[in-house]
Amino acid sequence: MLKTGVEETMKNTVVTFQQAKEKGEKLTMLTAYDYSTAKLVDEAGINAILVGDSLGMVMLGYEDTLSVTMEDMIHHSAAVARGAKNTLLITDMPFMSYQTSVYDAVVNAGRLVKEGRAQAVKLEGGVEVCDHIRAIVNASIPVCAHLGLTPQSVNAFGGFKVQGKGEEAAQKLLDAARAVEEAGAFAVVLECVPQALAEKITKSVGIPTIGIGAGAGCDGQVLVYQDMLAMYSDMAPKFVKQFAQIGSQMKEAFLAYKKEVAEGTFPAQEHTFKMDESIIDRLY
Repeated sequence: MLKTGVEETMKNTVVTFQQAKEKGEKLTMLTAYDYSTAKLVDEAGINAILVGDSLGMVMLGYEDTLSVTMEDMIHHSAAVARGAKNTLLITDMPFMSYQTSVYDAVVNAGRLVKEGRAQAVKLEGGVEVCDHIRAIVNASIPVCAHLGLTPQSVNAFGGFKVQGKGEEAAQKLLDAARAVEEAGAFAVVLECVPQALAEKITKSVGIPTIGIGAGAGCDGQVLVYQDMLAMYSDMAPKFVKQFAQIGSQMKEAFLAYKKEVAEGTFPAQEHTFKMDESIIDRLY
């Protein structure tokens, strides 16, 4: 147990994730991509931080996640690690860092742990990546799987669409969840999956399911923090609840700052430093 003031806070690990599943306790996960945000998420007692390859879109301005590199993920993961003390740190394996071979998957997962200070890695895919999951786990690196809408496959899916609606597709997802569990994954993210199917998967596997657009029947939930704080006026996925209007508050603060600087009211006297002004008279 780690002590913070008068409270005792349990360090979140893959073991505590499994214990939560067994006890029926809901898990919380949020994305973070920098030290400052990670510190706030950690202090809020969130169970896990995901350094998602979504950073390509929300931090780097890409249209999708496909351009994100290993160097991008390592850089942001290491920054988050410096701010997260009790929160489990999971880092995404970016596109083409594991699909090429099992060897590449293990090497790149190792880099995320060694250089990015990740405590677990996440990769997308089902049966086709089970050998990769098994090899990474055998290298003593915990793996979180990711099924349903897998953004790295956006081109193959023909866009961002709900997955598993038909009987064949639903069975395939259920089989994939069982397969990644058997391969050694400690948890599985279910993205944009019908609620009834997500509940079926959750009851069918012994590892925690983390939903995003998959209903309340999952063992936990994950959101991109910029989405849940309404930091983008042009981005509002159906599955996101906006818990605060931070985007509009930030814009209002920026406008107020601009106005006060233009008017000369900032900085005021209380924001300045004093000196013996007789010195000024002696300067030449």
